Amino acid sequence: MQPPIFLRASWCLLALCLTGLRVRAVTEPPSEWIDKDTGHRVIRLSKEAGSESLYFHQNAFTAEGDKMVMVTPGGISTVNFKTRELELVVPGIARSTNISHGIIVGKKSRQVYYVQRDAASNVVAFVTHLDTHVTREIGKIPGRAGSLLALNADETQLAGSFTEPTSTFQRNPGDSKGTFMQKRFAARVPMQLFTLDIKTGKVSTFHQSTDWLNHVQMSPTDPTLLMFCHEGPWHLLDRTWIIRNDGSGLKQVHPRTMEMEIAGHEFFSMDGKTVWYDLQTPRGEDFWLAGYEIATGARTWYHLQRDEWSVHYNVSPDGSLFAGDGGDEGQVAHAQNGQWIYLFRPEMNERGDADQIPNRAHLIKTGVLRSEKLVNMAKHDYALEPNVNFTPDGKWIVFRGNFEGVAHVYAVEVAKVK
Repeated sequence: MQPPIFLRASWCLLALCLTGLRVRAVTEPPSEWIDKDTGHRVIRLSKEAGSESLYFHQNAFTAEGDKMVMVTPGGISTVNFKTRELELVVPGIARSTNISHGIIVGKKSRQVYYVQRDAASNVVAFVTHLDTHVTREIGKIPGRAGSLLALNADETQLAGSFTEPTSTFQRNPGDSKGTFMQKRFAARVPMQLFTLDIKTGKVSTFHQSTDWLNHVQMSPTDPTLLMFCHEGPWHLLDRTWIIRNDGSGLKQVHPRTMEMEIAGHEFFSMDGKTVWYDLQTPRGEDFWLAGYEIATGARTWYHLQRDEWSVHYNVSPDGSLFAGDGGDEGQVAHAQNGQWIYLFRPEMNERGDADQIPNRAHLIKTGVLRSEKLVNMAKHDYALEPNVNFTPDGKWIVFRGNFEGVAHVYAVEVAKVK
């Protein structure tokens, strides 16, 4: 005897619901897990596929450490580190490859600074409060935007680089990144650095150049000090420079000492005293994380193994630890097992008779980075650079990943789960 038709329909509906739940359980990525290869806790901070954290030298955190900015499909959002609640702060910011370069959080004001294009395609800087969402236009960026966006220590100026309006150079859509970099380097496009007064919107320009000026950063402690790079093929240029915001005090951070030596992906220490950078002597052969002390010129080089080389490095707030995002076999180190998020503990090479070395104060001090693997990135496509960042309390490292098939924002706990 067949059951009544309404019961059969109810059973079918229940079966479909249970099937849907099973599918969701299989396909829904976990929000938290322990990496089975490392023993470290990983959490997914984003909820929407296509979300990305900021570029590695762009501050994403409030000073209190309670909120972090990320880019979501809807715009600029914050995540609350205590509740993991997400909030859309600036809707309508179109996500693109370089948008996270043009966003930075003020450590003092709980505001996010960013750029948008207006109807006339001008690049305009804005600021929005992370809690109240009150928004104000700051001013227009001169010329065609180059490197955006840097914020100085007392939050009175934004800075970056721009291309002179007379330039006609355009990227060919068919060019690979390598081809484009070569062409752009050779084009000798006129550029300048600029500052933008946050209160008045006044633009000041300085340091005219036909070098490709990129990766502009401002010291986290000295409101007048900038760092920038000459962009392009690293083995053909002198990359990292510091300068004052009035154009004075130009100084090269790392003069090359051998053919094919490369140095780059520079960043300030949190106390503003040191510039750190990826150094290879020569390219793809010997790997260092190098430091230049701004006040004294003293140099410290920490050695790494080939598989430990990382696309980007970063330093903890107290300066005691470093992090790296690893790299795949197709990149400069050609690592065989390099797809990891790394924690590095610096260890100096010490000698009991070091004080007897002539001119010791002028010599490079060397050490080694002792690595610990935090996250297995074997399934990650490094076309999306992970871009590691320590949280303000130094307890977590934030990064991007697509190892679940789509881009998300994650954090890994520095301490191993007991």
